[in-house]
Amino acid sequence: VQLQASGGGLVQAGASLRLSCSASGRSFSTRYMGWFRQAPGKERDFVAAIKWSDSSTVSADSMKGRFTISRDKARNTMYLQLDRLKPEDTAVYYCASGSRIILSNTRNPDAYDYWGQGTQVTVSS
Repeated sequence: VQLQASGGGLVQAGASLRLSCSASGRSFSTRYMGWFRQAPGKERDFVAAIKWSDSSTVSADSMKGRFTISRDKARNTMYLQLDRLKPEDTAVYYCASGSRIILSNTRNPDAYDYWGQGTQVTVSS
């Protein structure tokens, strides 16, 4: 399984971005896919996760209302809509996939099996 994240960029505060994560591989299947982010010198933080079968979602409380996760099952692609961006949202955003994840560990990066390479989001003030 390969995950390819894209859509990052340099934007001003208040702007929006849409990140994509495309999954490939003949045997691709997943239970949950998720987004994490990592700012320089900080740990990798959970952003949001989506259950592949029914699109139910889990989001970090601090990002609810600004970030929206979704998926297109037919395209094996997950999205993260980032609205009203703030300078503190600057980070590398990673997508991940896990076939054994359950709801209680969606926020744990160690629960995920596959990771994309990350896409840089930089928000200027």
